[in-house]
Amino acid sequence: MKSIKISIPSLIENIKIVESFIDNARDRFQINDDIYGNIMISVTECVSNAILHGNGADSAKNVGLELFFEEDQVRFIVKDEGKGFDFENIKDPTSPENLEKMGGRGIFIMKHLSDDVKYEDEGRRTILTFYIS
Repeated sequence: MKSIKISIPSLIENIKIVESFIDNARDRFQINDDIYGNIMISVTECVSNAILHGNGADSAKNVGLELFFEEDQVRFIVKDEGKGFDFENIKDPTSPENLEKMGGRGIFIMKHLSDDVKYEDEGRRTILTFYIS
C-alpha cells in the first residue's frame, strides 16, 4: 500500500492545493478519468467542509489529507481540528422540507460520488473510498 499526505491551513483558497494533490495522485497512480471526477468533487467538498465547518475557517487550525492507494481502491482521509458533528443524524437535503435550508448537500454529494464514506473521531475524520477495478 502506498500513501501520500499533506496538511493545509484552514483557508478556503487552499482548495487549489488539494486539487493539485489529486491531480498529482491521478498521474502517479494512473487513476482513470471515470472516477477522477468523482474523487475531485468528493474530496474537495470534504476538505471544504473541514475548513469551513470543522475548523471554522480558522487559519491557525489545519486540515490533513492523506491518500492510501491499494490494488483495487483509493482512500482519502480528511481530518480537521474542530469539535466534530452528529453524522448519525444528517437530514436529507433533497426532501421537500429541507430544500430551503442550507447544509447537508456536500455530504449528500460525497455519499453519491464515493463508493464508501465513513466518519470517525466524532466526525473530525472522514474516509472516502473509491474502487478502481
